[in-house]
Amino acid sequence: VSNGDYDHGSPVWAPDGETMYFSSLMLEDAEYHWRESEIYALDVATGRTTQLTDRKGPDSGPMVSPDGTMIAFTGNDHVDQTYIERQLYVMRSDGSMVRSVTPNLDRSPSNWRWRADSSGVHFTANNHGTRNLYFAPADGSEPPVKVTDGNQMLTVSNISNTGLAVATMSTFHEPGDIYAFDVDNPGEIRRLTHVNENLLTNIQLGDVEEINYKSTGDLDIQGWVIKPPDFDPSRSYPLILAIHGGPHGMYNVGFNYGWQNHAANGYVVVYTNPRGSSGYGTDFGNAINRAYPDKDFDDLMAGVDTVIAGGSIDERNMYVYGCSGGGVLTAWVVGHTDRFA
Repeated sequence: VSNGDYDHGSPVWAPDGETMYFSSLMLEDAEYHWRESEIYALDVATGRTTQLTDRKGPDSGPMVSPDGTMIAFTGNDHVDQTYIERQLYVMRSDGSMVRSVTPNLDRSPSNWRWRADSSGVHFTANNHGTRNLYFAPADGSEPPVKVTDGNQMLTVSNISNTGLAVATMSTFHEPGDIYAFDVDNPGEIRRLTHVNENLLTNIQLGDVEEINYKSTGDLDIQGWVIKPPDFDPSRSYPLILAIHGGPHGMYNVGFNYGWQNHAANGYVVVYTNPRGSSGYGTDFGNAINRAYPDKDFDDLMAGVDTVIAGGSIDERNMYVYGCSGGGVLTAWVVGHTDRFA
């Protein structure tokens, strides 16, 4: 139904089945336009394509309202900085009346779904190591509201016409199961599966504690510590520092088999979200722009120092690792300190 040397993505049907909306950049030499895309409408019968957005910056993920009159999508104005939280926009199906419905949220929406009555959009967003469901009115009259709240990673797969949401959820000690809840009554969430229950019934997992501490520039940093099962504060334990990649990524409160395995083998595991991480706003994520690695090293070391100050750590027996951006920082760490074995 389309042609040309372009990359099309995120196609969705209009309710009438006559139009398809998608994201692309239908320009000559489109591959040379950095961080640029637009929303298009395709008349399936004629093959005629109409460009609906035209601002400089990436627009993607169109989602048509049930009544067919509006389109929700995410995007941001073009910037030279390495990181920016995206916004959720709503426009009429002809591309007019574009407006952000999350202008002050400063978190990137994901998995957006229209409410059945087309009054607004549900979406999830990462925030301080968690992920929950939000709702934003389509007219932008009110700021987004948090529908669910909890120390969890909630991934909503779909919402029915009656408001029944289905999602997977993971926590410190739960690898992930399927849940259902009414978006108008999210407090009554029902667990539908127990996929790993037979495996975990006789397994003692390590306790997980959140840590919050100050780093260079008086910046607040969040992290977590997993302690070995049957942790004895009178003993000294080896420590492992894990560094996430990206570097614009976010460690979170979800279950992590690898770290629990480290803890089961007698290690205290430390993982933090240093400056540059996502889920803490544009300024925090962009703090490493043209300065990476640098003060994020301070954030990591301050986290290790915080855990050491709590006692029970063998400072002659500490380790550090990471992949991708975490590998870059691992190399930087061992090039700047010999405290790790």
